[in-house]
Amino acid sequence: MAKQKPNAAELRDWAQGFSLLSDKTRLGILAELSKGPANVTAICKALKLKQPTISTHLGLLRMGRFVNGRREGRSVVYTADKKTLKELQVAVRNLAPK
Repeated sequence: MAKQKPNAAELRDWAQGFSLLSDKTRLGILAELSKGPANVTAICKALKLKQPTISTHLGLLRMGRFVNGRREGRSVVYTADKKTLKELQVAVRNLAPK
């Protein structure tokens, strides 16, 4: 069965996703969230980075739908968005030769 060629919108979405993931801090955040939900303080401690840096990168990851946040009291707990990560995984798989 032949692979279906991605349309322009899919290519744009893939490019935006790969661009967001081209930063080591954002990849570190996703790696940390792959272990389970975490708040900014826990992510800062794990990556040894300051809160404004982590918050900036989390904001970008949220805009790209790579992470979700939910308020718990005075803090926000973040999780990796499995659906978006799975879609990007499929995109990579579609690029690989058969």
